[in-house]
Amino acid sequence: MAEDSPPPHKLHIKEEPGTPTSQSDCSPPALPQSYQLSPSPHRWAAASSSPAMTRGRRLVGIPGGAGVGEVHTVPKCEFVLGEMTRRLCLVCGDVASGYHYGVASCEACKAFFKRTIQGNIEYSCPAASDCEITKRRRKSCQACRFMKCLKVGMLKEGVRLDRVRGGRQKYKRRTASENNLYLSSLSQQPIKKPLNRVISHLLVAEPEKMFAMPDPTVPDSSVKALTTLCDLADRQLVVIISWAKHVPGFSALSLGDQMRLLQSAWMEVLVLGVAFRSLARPGELVFAEDYVVDGEFARRAGLVDLTVALLQLVAKYQILDFGREEFVTLKAIALANSDAMHVEDVHGVQTLQDALHDALQDLTSTDHPDDPRRAGRLLMTLPLLRQTATRAVYFFYTVKLDGKVPIHKLFLEMLEPHILCSKSIPCGTPASLDEG
Repeated sequence: MAEDSPPPHKLHIKEEPGTPTSQSDCSPPALPQSYQLSPSPHRWAAASSSPAMTRGRRLVGIPGGAGVGEVHTVPKCEFVLGEMTRRLCLVCGDVASGYHYGVASCEACKAFFKRTIQGNIEYSCPAASDCEITKRRRKSCQACRFMKCLKVGMLKEGVRLDRVRGGRQKYKRRTASENNLYLSSLSQQPIKKPLNRVISHLLVAEPEKMFAMPDPTVPDSSVKALTTLCDLADRQLVVIISWAKHVPGFSALSLGDQMRLLQSAWMEVLVLGVAFRSLARPGELVFAEDYVVDGEFARRAGLVDLTVALLQLVAKYQILDFGREEFVTLKAIALANSDAMHVEDVHGVQTLQDALHDALQDLTSTDHPDDPRRAGRLLMTLPLLRQTATRAVYFFYTVKLDGKVPIHKLFLEMLEPHILCSKSIPCGTPASLDEG
């Protein structure tokens, strides 16, 4: 059986080497053709690029928008949320075919694990035994793929060694200490406690990197920069909605509560993603892999206030030495801890919050045993995250009122409740990038 076949490209999302899977691999819900973007073989740097001009999408007018408007045929949030959620393979992030050897996994990883155990095969990693395993890269390192199978909980005892089909062996789940001993025999790295199941799911659900891929034929201008940012934010919003469905416990909420949480927190999720991508780029903001904004570019494009606010948030996480597992967990907490009004199932939302808070505490106590207050310090960044997200909402709404760039319908649908519910937008943003 052929294990791998490249998935169709959607939403200009390309593979992210640093994540266990991607939103493309997670197969986000099918969208109307007018909302799907065709992949481009070109990538353009921010310094010489122009915004994606929503090629092939029909625009309609916005009142007061000087004839430039929103994309007309775009799915509403309810449509995207209402699609069937598919379970993901905890090893590579492909669509799981069921529970195999104790873990939700795809047919490819099930067969790989079975072959390895039945053949008593030993693998050796040519690198540092820390290769990322994704759907597209799962064949690249068999040693790390097998270690990932064990780390997420696949049971050797579940494989029939006699190679006879039919019937299931009765077996006892291996204890955590046995798992660790076996893993240590495969790797010279120190034994590390297996990841919390919630965090494992969040890592699998993490989207791929996004590319702006703007048209280089459009001259540099503030309109070009704003159009690029609006297009990116619109596409990231669709990815965020699809990502939220894979947050453990989120899909158990009613559709109405899911929508309320998303409408309240989506900008916080988006802003946190920008901050995390920018951690290794001092003084710069990575809006997309091919769209990095520095202070000089921000001044020329009229993005100073937004850039300063985002850089302050980045600095906060740089001080904390923010890790990837912490990022995916805090992002889910931001979604669940939103200030959404009138939720139907208060107990269900509280249960979701508790599970995510417990996962963060479990993670920090394992990775930072000498810092018992680390989880609390991470949670204390949420007010600044919310304040920064509010500034971003105000920024994009100002762009909408200005009417010079296209704004998509779904983006507006999620943006406007923030303006209607909050008449007081924080002001007093630092006036200079040099002060940050």
